Amino acid sequence: MIDVSLAPPSAVPASDALLVAVRSTTSGPVVVASGLDDRAVESLGGLARTLGMKGDRDEVRRGPGDAVGYGVVAFTGVGEGDPSVERLRQAAGAATRSLEGVESLDVSLPADVPELVGAVAEGLALGAYRFERYRSATPAVARARILTPLAGEASADAALERAGILATAVATARDLVNTSPADLHPESFAERAADLCREAGVAVAVRDEVELAAEGFGGLVAVGKGSARPPRLVRLEHAPAQARRHVALVGKGITFDSGGLSLKPAKGMEEMKSDMAGAAAVLATVLAAARLGLAVRVTGWLALAENMPSGSATRPSDVITIRGGTTVEVLNTDAEGRLVLADALVAASEEEPDVVCDIATLTGAQVVALGTRVAAVMGEEETRSDVVAAADAAGEQFWPMPLPADLKDSMKTPMADIANIGDRNGGMLVAGLFLQRFVEGRRWAHLDIAGPALNTGSAWGYTPVGGTGVGVRTLVNLLEEACE
Repeated sequence: MIDVSLAPPSAVPASDALLVAVRSTTSGPVVVASGLDDRAVESLGGLARTLGMKGDRDEVRRGPGDAVGYGVVAFTGVGEGDPSVERLRQAAGAATRSLEGVESLDVSLPADVPELVGAVAEGLALGAYRFERYRSATPAVARARILTPLAGEASADAALERAGILATAVATARDLVNTSPADLHPESFAERAADLCREAGVAVAVRDEVELAAEGFGGLVAVGKGSARPPRLVRLEHAPAQARRHVALVGKGITFDSGGLSLKPAKGMEEMKSDMAGAAAVLATVLAAARLGLAVRVTGWLALAENMPSGSATRPSDVITIRGGTTVEVLNTDAEGRLVLADALVAASEEEPDVVCDIATLTGAQVVALGTRVAAVMGEEETRSDVVAAADAAGEQFWPMPLPADLKDSMKTPMADIANIGDRNGGMLVAGLFLQRFVEGRRWAHLDIAGPALNTGSAWGYTPVGGTGVGVRTLVNLLEEACE
């Protein structure tokens, strides 16, 4: 993890490189630097033009920094107009993601209020992320100093600390998503969660397959039946004495999804180690809440199973019983995420939380509707709006979607209370309606992150190839709002 600190703009250069922003204008690139005199800015502007810098978003270039006392000057584009908080976050991340061979960096991006200090620090840390478990990665910037007039002020220090905690949480979620399913299965995921929770002072309890069967968790048991690696349900709790509200977070944790007997095509299986990204986000969020000392009670539920085909696997047309007694006819074993979530939603609701949010890589229909960078949020209107507002503040894209009541009829079956699939058209909404049945009367939101959870294209901004950690910063913002 990158070490980010604060220093006044007048600090003597002590880093390998200086990072400045470049804005795109019709008359050419314009350098946006904090704390540099006019002569230095003019010199940097000339260098930016010489290097062919346009100032476009996600554009990073470097050149000699002799004119300002550095070995290297790096330019990062912020696009047209005054850069927003998120654009600065993205620009900082694009720089640390791209600057190979630069060990230390002085950052002269706009950071004259605590919010911008936090955004720049967050972007630097998110962009510097590397996953090195299975192979060596290109070296990241190890140290960065943000040059800001707020250096030494408590508000800036607090913003820097929060940014570090958030970046660590996102990195935790990314690491879990990137881990091979041979190494991350329900039992090992539960063990990793327990280790992390002990370090952070979070209470943790794990139900194994015997307890799940005895306590009526039919969804988890059914989905896990085909695997040699049995399911787990992990309950996390951050419960400060001063908490006045209780938020329950539920995460889908399918550590590998073959589709079960409704087998996916080979091409559809390549990315299915990421089908536990919702559970990873919940774990990371609860850890962040504890490290931030948030005055809200948070329970996290990780519904962990591996969906595999075998002689013991659940069959299409089997009827199962979810915790609480609702029966489900399983018409497609590849619609398994909603089954494990249903169990966990019921268990979470039994504790009477004020708000319930679930997060899951739930449907391919989400990707069809919104692509790979925008997630969906459904649910009760007030909570859905709260999630969208929290995402906007975090710089994550969540789009509100409806839950049309007329689609419920497509899940009717004469064999059980409900079927696990319905109309293929509007499949994302049908899945949301299925989950809604298990949180009736509660404040609830469902976050479908199927597209944004795993980046299989090119890296961009502070987003690497592989696990993205999407949803963590949104959920932390939501919890912070619950403290007020």
